[in-house]
Amino acid sequence: MKLILLSLAVMVAFAANSVLNRAAVGAGQIGALDFALVRAVAGAAVLVLLIRLRHGRLPLLDPKRMLGGLMLTTYLIGFSVAYLAMDAGLGALILFGGVQVAMFGGALVLGERPPARRWLGAALAVSGLAWLVWPGGAVAAPPWSVVAMGLAALGWGVYSLIGRGSADPLGDTGAGFVWATVAVFLAVVVQTGGATANSASWAGLSLAVVSGAVTSGLGYALWYRVLPQLGASTAGLMQLSVPVIAALGGVVVLAEAPSLRMLGAGAVVLGGIALGLWPQRTRGSNAS
Repeated sequence: MKLILLSLAVMVAFAANSVLNRAAVGAGQIGALDFALVRAVAGAAVLVLLIRLRHGRLPLLDPKRMLGGLMLTTYLIGFSVAYLAMDAGLGALILFGGVQVAMFGGALVLGERPPARRWLGAALAVSGLAWLVWPGGAVAAPPWSVVAMGLAALGWGVYSLIGRGSADPLGDTGAGFVWATVAVFLAVVVQTGGATANSASWAGLSLAVVSGAVTSGLGYALWYRVLPQLGASTAGLMQLSVPVIAALGGVVVLAEAPSLRMLGAGAVVLGGIALGLWPQRTRGSNAS
């Protein structure tokens, strides 16, 4: 039960990032890459502070931590860049569908053999997710934005797979955010040519700080804590709940109007997740 509650808290944090990003970047309160940079800086700051309060050391040159930082950077930049020219619903489908593929592929490479029920549950959840987020009418998204979101999905999937072997969740996450801060800063410099941008409002900056310090920094550290207790396919399947939670968050926080499609698709997604995660009956369980 503790693992379930912690995992649910992580999924809520992931969904909160989507709501915060939509409220800040979608409303024009801050630029996409600026949001990613502030998010990375805030996450690194709060995690480094916690690490110093604990033992004061944060080795950064460990190859696994450097790879984690690279994958986190890929996710942060790809996510921000893709939403410059992509509908939010289509982006969510590409991101979480891609993460699902990456996690299930990683599970197979690592020797995990998901049962047939988990495959069926994943397929059902993905179909419900497609129903939830696919926009009506023609879909217009430039190829570069699709590629960017695909890279974000790959980055997050690999980042999650790396976390399965984490013995120090706080330290690994903190190091990842430090490396991501450096990389995203360089990306912003390249984008702006070193010019200073003053387009960010205090509201946009505040939302980015909350996203970085709380729902990203602490949320990702908690994710690295629970990952070693989850299989890769299980972790991938659970993350398909994030768009549903984000949609509910949009209704509650952003006053977005709920629809019958949202309710129906949400039920399909959650039903697929429940099917995939339902404990498999062992032989002899019906014996009296």
